[in-house]
Amino acid sequence: MTAASPPEVLRAPLVVEFPFTRSLGPVQSAFLTGLRERVVLGVKTADGKVMVPPVEYDPVTAEEIRELVEVGATGTVTTWAWNGSPRPGQPLGTPFAWVLVRLDGADTAILHALDAPGPEAVRTGMRVRIRWAGERTGAITDIACFEPHDAEATEQATPHDGQFADAVTGIVAAARLDYTYSPGRSQTAYINALADRRTVGERCPSCHKVYVPPRGACPTCGVATTDQVEVGPAGTVTTYCIVNIKAKNLDIEVPYVYAHIALDGADLALHGRIGGIPYDQVRMGLRVEPVWTEGGRHPDHYRPTGEPDADYDAYKELI
Repeated sequence: MTAASPPEVLRAPLVVEFPFTRSLGPVQSAFLTGLRERVVLGVKTADGKVMVPPVEYDPVTAEEIRELVEVGATGTVTTWAWNGSPRPGQPLGTPFAWVLVRLDGADTAILHALDAPGPEAVRTGMRVRIRWAGERTGAITDIACFEPHDAEATEQATPHDGQFADAVTGIVAAARLDYTYSPGRSQTAYINALADRRTVGERCPSCHKVYVPPRGACPTCGVATTDQVEVGPAGTVTTYCIVNIKAKNLDIEVPYVYAHIALDGADLALHGRIGGIPYDQVRMGLRVEPVWTEGGRHPDHYRPTGEPDADYDAYKELI
């Protein structure tokens, strides 16, 4: 008799991507606006060092620093690493070197790409210069890359008032992380059960709490959880929030409610959207059940069951 093979653990690509919006203070505003104008600015610290890129607070004294200086567009490579397989969104589409460059007049180095035919063409101490982007908007990408340059250092840091017309006051940077994600044995079982419109957790053999979604181990006792338990489908709203800001690419009209829901038989609340009831009538203790869409791999939202509200003592430990 042959033992059954364990279920295959899931693996799938996962992309986390969002725009990061940042307002700029006077130092960063001057630095990025300067790049747009092909001017590189640094900041002078209390001990007279020139930092490029500039920072807003002295790394030694923590005092605010505002004394801007202009440095050269040429510099010296202090260290480097070869990138033979560029990724999407990196400065160059062909193999290049990541380099730390100390620009003439600066005491610190800036990280960027060096356009070189191969690693044999790169060395610590080599001279380079900025290759400016053809179209500049006030971003670090206004420096397209560095390129080899034979001239000796001649430029020194000179004072600069940091004043430019139409200064850049904010930036939006796209953040993106690419993963191959595996949820592990426990959450693979959880996800597979959702495909059958069931919710399963795992019970700790020591404290007997049922965790949903399962984690593979009890966070309190530190022992493996292997006893699978089906919970729900109904549950109780333990706490909630009203969402008034519409998320990009999410086709849900505001306001709506997201809640922590303790499914019957579970000792850990999961979160889900509440529908089928006006947002201002959602409350702690509301009894809800999942609503599935055709082909959906998880509940689209939860709606009231029509049962009386749960007594506070029944869910107070799950808030």
